[in-house]
Order: sequence, then structure tokens, then C-alpha cells
Amino acid sequence: MVEFLVDKIHDPHFMTMLLAAIAAAATVYTLVMPLFAGENLNKRMKAVASERERIRARERERLNKSEKVTLRQTPKQLVSKVVEDFNLTKYLAQESAREKLTLAGYRGQAPYVTFLFFRLVAPIVMLLASVLYVFVISHMQKSLPIKIGICIGCAWLGLQAPMLFLKNAISKRQLQIKRAFPDALDLLLICIESGMSIEAAFRKVSTEIVSQSIALSEEFTLTTAELSYLQDRKVAYENLSKRTGLEGVKSVCLALMQSERYGTPLGQSLRVMAQENRDMRMNEAEKKAAALPPKLTVPMILFFLPVLFVVILGPTGIRVAAMQ
Repeated sequence: MVEFLVDKIHDPHFMTMLLAAIAAAATVYTLVMPLFAGENLNKRMKAVASERERIRARERERLNKSEKVTLRQTPKQLVSKVVEDFNLTKYLAQESAREKLTLAGYRGQAPYVTFLFFRLVAPIVMLLASVLYVFVISHMQKSLPIKIGICIGCAWLGLQAPMLFLKNAISKRQLQIKRAFPDALDLLLICIESGMSIEAAFRKVSTEIVSQSIALSEEFTLTTAELSYLQDRKVAYENLSKRTGLEGVKSVCLALMQSERYGTPLGQSLRVMAQENRDMRMNEAEKKAAALPPKLTVPMILFFLPVLFVVILGPTGIRVAAMQ
């Protein structure tokens, strides 16, 4: 059975068919997933509503000087037990990891415990898989130090895999927020100039912007809850800037804090910052458009030109071969 699998893996025809099937399945998945986006949106909005209720309950309990209410759900029992038994919070804990989890949208203790669990499990799994493949399945004709180096490299990749996952999640989330933030600022400006309070403005914008960015709607909803129940409103704005990690959001939060402290009008500041964020979004789009031709050069040389030569010279080659 093992020899059959090895032969299939090294069979170019079989691997070509397998990769083609994976590409077709990925295409179908890409086309079908937008149809289920509405259901995912409803789940996320329910999660935001429940998070708001938990914040509300926590602040009420804190103001009553009673026992604090647990904000987040507890991690799974197996994951929590492994983290506690191996004392991973001491050996693998990183403050940067907590910040990155928050930037990726994973709030609370449960995602942090899960992150520590995978920091332990992923290197072990990658090491065992590489040892099994190198020494048992493939029968690699290499020296022993090279085989050991390959296994150690796979273990190191397993150790870095959770951080790479976090970086990818952060970049996707920040891009989604950055694209919708100028429009959210315009809506916030309209609400404030119409006479709404800042809490009502954030609440209204969070419901209107959800179709463009679920992440930004979540952040505005949490900020609304914190503005309503935190004693120091400055903390709510600071938490918003920390949860997003974007310079545009930080500038807006700074303007809101200055307005709370000194009573300065927000209309002109929000209008200027909305225009600046819109210009930044346009500049990034122009930068990507300008970088597209150099990126297309290599694919055109590798894929388009050979096919073009075959189409042009193919009939001539067939005629020459027929004349001989």
C-alpha cells in the first residue's frame, strides 16, 4: 500500500490530474461561497450582539462592586488541560501574540490558550510527519545530516505556522477595515452634524456599514458599548485604535479624545480625515495598478507566448511534416 502511494505521488500524469481536480474544486468553492455569505453575516452580527450584552453585564457588575463576569467563552477542556499541564503560558507566552490575536479579531482568553496549544502541537506534528516521509515512505537517497536537517526545518515551520496564520488574518482584516473606513467616516460625519450624540452615531454607522465590512461594524458596536458603560470614555477610543492597528483609525480616535477633553467641534476634523483616508485608499489602488504590468511579464512569457507560437507556427509545421 505504501509503495503504491509513493508511486502515485511520483507519477507526473496522476499528479497533474490531481492538481487539476483541486483547481476545479477551488474554482467551484470560490463561486459558491458568496451564496452563503448572508448566513455568515447573520452569525457574526448575533455574535456582536451577544458580545455587547456581555460587556454591558460586566460593567454593571463592576459598578456594583460585585464579582466580575467572565466576558469570553472558556476554551475547550482538552486544549486548556494541555496548556495547564505543560505550563505553556510560562514557556510560550508572548505579549505580541496577545496583541496580534486582538488585531486579528480574536478577543479573550480562549483564543490565546488555543494559540499556545497549536504552538506546541504544530511543531510536533510537522516533525513526526517529516520523519515518517523522509525515513519510511520516500526512502530518500540523501545523507543522514541532510535528512535530519529537513526534519528540523519542518519542525521550525510548524513552530512559525501559528504566527504566519495570525499575520495573514491581520492583513485581511485590516484591509477590509481600511477599504470601508472612509465611507464610515462620511456616515459618522453626517450623523454628528445632524445632532446625534457620538454613541448614537457609532451605533447608526455600525448598522449601515455592515454590508461593506463586518469587522468594522463589530469594532464600532463594541466601541458603542464601551462608550455607554466605561467611566473614562478615553479608554473606549484607545481600545478602538488598539483593536484595529491602523493609522487612520488612530488619528480619528485622537481627534475624538481631543473633542471630549477640550470641547472642539468634530465636523471639520472628520471631514478632513475622511478625505485623507479616501486619498490613501486611492493611492494604494493606483500603486497596485502601476505594479501590475511588471508582475504580468513573467506569466506572459511562460504561458502566453508559447501558446501564441504554437497557434501561429502550428499549421506551417503540420504542412511541412505532411510534405515530407
